[in-house]
Amino acid sequence: HLFKRKASMTVQIGWRGTTVDVLGNLPAVGEKAPDFILTADDLDDITLLDFAGQKLVLNIFPSIDTPTCATSTRRFNEELAALENTVVLCVSADLPYAQKRFCGSEGLDRVKTASTFRSTFSNDYGVTVLTGIRRGLTARAVVVIDVDGTVRHVELVKEVSTEPDYAAALAAL
Repeated sequence: HLFKRKASMTVQIGWRGTTVDVLGNLPAVGEKAPDFILTADDLDDITLLDFAGQKLVLNIFPSIDTPTCATSTRRFNEELAALENTVVLCVSADLPYAQKRFCGSEGLDRVKTASTFRSTFSNDYGVTVLTGIRRGLTARAVVVIDVDGTVRHVELVKEVSTEPDYAAALAAL
């Protein structure tokens, strides 16, 4: 399916005492998820089609090397133990090498990682930070996609240093 880009909409989120603008046109619940091409830890492409027939949780965040991002990655790794036919894809602007190093050193083997470093994902999913010294990174968000590619849950976290609502994301599965 082709993704028709919505008109650009800017929203604001908090970032440790400052306010930043984020693109903000996240996919809506009930619509088909936008296609994407991300980069895996082995530098191969990862696309939405790779997860066809599975439930997919996009755990989107600024950097794997920050405390809240690391916590969300660990938490989703734990939650996956109880879920069937579900993949959590942790998406950030980090290089694939950093993502692989982190998951390896933490023993996280249930989540998958993907980098936005050579893709339009951040704009297509409306999570690009537009202002401030962290512009170009991804805001913290969660998108849950069901087995037929339909978006079932979306959360743009309003303060980047807080964790996403895990219960709401898991309930959407």
